[in-house]
Order: sequence, then structure tokens, then C-alpha cells
Amino acid sequence: MMNSYPHYLQRLQDATRKYWDKPALNTIGGESFTYAQMATDIARFHIVFEKAGFRKGDKISLCARNGARWGFAYLAVNTYETVIVPILADFKPESVMGLVNHSDSIALFTDSEKWKKMDIEKMPALKAVFDVDTWELLACRDEKIREAVDHLDELFAEKYPDGFGPEDVVFPTDNWDDLSTINYTSGSTGDPKGVMLTYRNFSANVDYDQRYMPAGDKMVSMLPMAHMYGLVIEFLYPLCNGTSIYWMAKAPTPATLLKAFSEVKPYLLITVPLVMEKIYKSKLKPTLDKPIVKFLTKIPGLRNIIYKKVKDGLYEAFGGKVQEFIMGGAALNPEVERLFAKIKFPYVVGYGMTEGCPLMAYTGWRNYVPGSCGQAVDMCQIRIDSEDPQHIVGEIQAKGDNITIGYYKNPEATANAFTEDGWLKTGDLGIIDAEGFIFIRGRSKNMILGPSGQNIYPEELEAVVNNQPFVLESVVVDRGGKLVALVYLDEQALAKALLDAEAKAEVPENIRLGANRQLPAYSQISKVELMDRPFEKTPKMSIRRFLYK
Repeated sequence: MMNSYPHYLQRLQDATRKYWDKPALNTIGGESFTYAQMATDIARFHIVFEKAGFRKGDKISLCARNGARWGFAYLAVNTYETVIVPILADFKPESVMGLVNHSDSIALFTDSEKWKKMDIEKMPALKAVFDVDTWELLACRDEKIREAVDHLDELFAEKYPDGFGPEDVVFPTDNWDDLSTINYTSGSTGDPKGVMLTYRNFSANVDYDQRYMPAGDKMVSMLPMAHMYGLVIEFLYPLCNGTSIYWMAKAPTPATLLKAFSEVKPYLLITVPLVMEKIYKSKLKPTLDKPIVKFLTKIPGLRNIIYKKVKDGLYEAFGGKVQEFIMGGAALNPEVERLFAKIKFPYVVGYGMTEGCPLMAYTGWRNYVPGSCGQAVDMCQIRIDSEDPQHIVGEIQAKGDNITIGYYKNPEATANAFTEDGWLKTGDLGIIDAEGFIFIRGRSKNMILGPSGQNIYPEELEAVVNNQPFVLESVVVDRGGKLVALVYLDEQALAKALLDAEAKAEVPENIRLGANRQLPAYSQISKVELMDRPFEKTPKMSIRRFLYK
């Protein structure tokens, strides 16, 4: 196949040589490494891999928290043409061991704390376990590897007697259709689905991102690196631009995030709708709902001044240099979206999935249509499996250079994932307008069939329920033909409202009535049930719906 765009490792090689002395991988409040240091450590690891007898196509797992050292390990494996298996740091030890085995990994990068909870005897194929923080061996079954690690300084000096310089950075690029990464979409131990992604899949995505997304100096990375959304959009594409990537040393809190934004001043923000919705509910909505502010926003001249103040405040909270806010993983609440459109906030909602490595639809904020998830990216075709794709909802299907070649050691799942003519079945439902903007209606497995055959998309009902006073999040379920909203309340908002016992008791019914006033007759909520704790979520902050019935 002809390649009309550069290989992403070619871009990374060029960026490394060009930005040799610039910070590349940084942990906020911790270590910072230049492109030169990154390239040098990658070269050191390649010597260890070579002496260990690791070959192209061998699998190496990486399970550690986000940070500069995670970036080193990923790139060392990926540029050696061994297959990287990034595993979420949040997975239980049993799940991690199961995925190490399922992927046939011969080595593992992890940290000492995680390793204490694992048992090498349960991972018979492992030859070595590297400490991602120190590069030391946590376990080793092969003397060649131990010897290489112990004598690495001498081996490195021997290989590069004149020192290691920019011209020594050479990454392989004759591997377009070879396996680069196996990414497990969950930690299930039953029948794991490891999405197989090639160097072409990554190159297509990085090329698109570089052409259509902003470029800039610094990026704060908040998403899990073991997921494609964070890995490609917050790490690989900006790194190939010569951007400095900054990670949080610990799990981010709102306070530490805001501090990081003000220090780093990122050019782009990649996030999930839930984060922006929380900011809207806690910071913007209370001010905009004040009677005096509502009155003033009805006066054209003052309205623009107020909206500009709101927008400037949001900008400043994120460091003041963000060119675009990209959201993905779920739809943005319509009420939040309406405000963002009014204040001309530079946001977009994109669409993708692990199987698309990950991006499948996106449009820059100036042309973005609210409520959509953009248009199909030019490396990927999208179609709707429907007799009238503009008006009748159907499954979203995709085909292109970014689409997975299937699931590792799971031919049945691979066969089920594609149509007979080779299009990926996403399991998402939507329509596509005349301009090609895609509007997602929900997941096919979540759809509820109404009493008269209407298709009810719980995600649309939840957006209405979530806008009711005191609601933090919700899940709508079908119980014997009745729609029940499971609701987790905003305890802080309740406390501020100073409700008496009687008014508190009326909150669930008020939520139900308020939502039903905006819902058609066939999708009315029959009951609201309160949850005593937040809903369990995936790493990309989607609610694990299957847990709730």
C-alpha cells in the first residue's frame, strides 16, 4: 500500500533531533527529561533488549501510573519493534497478571508497589520485570538480561564510543502493517479483548492530528496513558511536534489541576465531558442563575460583556493559553453546550474508540456544529447502517487506515466486529447530516424499546435528568417496561440549599416531574431512585452501565 503521509516514528525521530535540548517528558513537581535524555535512555534500553535476545514482535507489558518514566518505557518498547501492551494501572493485580499471560508478554514494566501484589509464578512466560521508576530489575529469569543491566554503562560506551548525538537517533519505519500495540479495553479475565493496532493505525492518527489540531509548546496530560485517547492525543501527536508533555505526580484533584494549568499554561486541553460539566455546575451555573444576571443577559450590550467575562474566567482557570478544548468519550450535556456556544468557547466534541486508534470524527471549533461529534476524519470513512442515514438512526460503521486489524487471539470477536464488506461495527447508533456531521444517539446495547416500538436512548434522558436541581449524575434503566432514573445527588448543593426534612424528601419527585416536563410521553420517567454513592466508572469516566439494573 502506498503511504501518502509520514510514519509517526519518522516524525518522532525528526522532532527528537530538532528539539534535542528541549524538555520532552516531565512530571510536575518531579523529574524532567529533555528530548536528548529521552533518546539516550531509549538507546540504552535497546541494548538491554538486544542482549536479552528480544525479537521484533515479542510482547512487553507496561502497567504503571502516568508520568515521564511511563513515557520512556512505552517509547523504548515501541521503537524497538517489540509489541507494547499498555495495561491500566487501576486494574486489579489478578487482572494485570491475566493480561500479561493472555498477551504472551515476555517482559513487564511496573513499579515496586504494584509488583509486591503480583506473583511471577503465575506468569510463566515472563523473563524479566523492570522497575519503571529506577530501570532496575524487580525479577529476572534470564541471566543474559541481568548481565546486560549490570554492565549497561560499559555496553553503551562500547556502542557509542564518540558519545550519543542527534544523528544516532534512528527509528524503524519499514513496518507500516506490523503489530505495534495490543490494547485491552477492560480488565476482564474471562474472554479479554486485546485490540491489535498497527504502526499504520498510529501514523494515520498522528498525521491527521498534526494537520488539523493546534500545535503548541506545552501539554498537560490528564487521561490514562494506557488508553488510546490519552496515548495518541496527549502524548504521541504532541511529542512528534516537539511539545513538552507534563504529567501530574499523583492522581489529580481540582486544586492540583488548576495549579498545574497556571504553571504549565498548556496550548490544548484534552478532557471528558464530565469534567467540563462539573465546572459548569459548580462555577458557572450558580452565577448565571442569579436573577440579576439573568435580567442583565437579556440586554444585548450587557449580555456580551457578561458572556465575555465568563469566557475569560474559564480561559484563565486553564492557564490562559488554551487554543481548543477537545472532549471525547461521551456526549456533552446540551445545557452546557448551549452556554459554550453562546459565549463562543473554543470547544469541540470528537468521536473515537480504541478500535479507531482512537480518532474517527472531529472538526475544529470554528466549524463545529453543537450536538454533533464532528465529521469523519479524512483517514476514515463513516457510514450509517440505515435506509435513510440523515433521518433514521442506524449503527455507525467505519473503515480506514486507522481501524484495528482485530482482537488478539480472539478470531470470533474479530469476525463479529466487522461487516461482510469489511467495515468496523462500532455498536454506536447515530445519524449523519448533509454536511457529514455525525450525531450520536446512544449505544445499540443500551437502547430501550418503548411500549409502541419507539427507540429510547437512555443517554438522551439522562442529559435531561442531569439538568434538574441537585442531580450530579444519573443512569436510566428499564424495569418491566417502566423507566427508572437512578440518581446520585450533589451533596454540596443540597447542603448549601438548607432544605428542611420535608423539602429534602420531595427532591426525587421534583426531579422526576422536572424531567418529564421536557420528555415525550413514551419516554416519561416513572420513578427516581437515589444512589448512596457515585456510579462506578471506566478510566475514561464513562459510567459502567452494565452494573446497574
